[in-house]
Amino acid sequence: MRHVAAAPAACKTGDQVFQVRIHGRGGQGVVSAAEMLAVAAFSEGRHAQAFPSFGSERTGAPVVAFCRIDDCEIRVREPVAHPDALIIQDATLLHQVDLFSGVPSSAYVLINSTRTFAELGISEIAARLDPRRLSTLPATDIALRRVGRAVPNVPLLGGFAAISGLLRLESVCAAIREQFPARVAEANIAAATEAYEKVARSLKREAAHA
Repeated sequence: MRHVAAAPAACKTGDQVFQVRIHGRGGQGVVSAAEMLAVAAFSEGRHAQAFPSFGSERTGAPVVAFCRIDDCEIRVREPVAHPDALIIQDATLLHQVDLFSGVPSSAYVLINSTRTFAELGISEIAARLDPRRLSTLPATDIALRRVGRAVPNVPLLGGFAAISGLLRLESVCAAIREQFPARVAEANIAAATEAYEKVARSLKREAAHA
């Protein structure tokens, strides 16, 4: 488990904890995505923790990782059962695993896909969620173009910053710089920025048609 903590805050533990659950497959950077989220939160002076679920992390196997962010010390260590945000790095898992278990109607949902929620066959699930908090993002395509690797985790972090407003894009970029060597980091920052801007435009269009 990776646990990152900021200075003590004068607030009640757990009041504002924001919980993220990330689903993907081994080799897609699921765990490092959670860790970068935690580092981004820490750079903003918050407490954060990131850790994977137990199980196989072999390439292609389903993997789950969790991240919690709060203004106070985080004492809970259990897996995230009721996430405030759900990030799905591999859409092929949608009909293989119950990804939406415990997801409340107020949750943010970001899926790595070029298709809409209807085209993905999850219209019924989307209908019970807030459409202003739903987005798909061609994260793999962005990663291939910007980084040269089909690893969608970093673009999805940029998209998460845009859809949730929880973290600044600058904080995500700082976490990326901490994770990667300079040249690789800059390519990933370009990917995260493109994703952030793409999701922001999509949300703006959704608001205009609401």
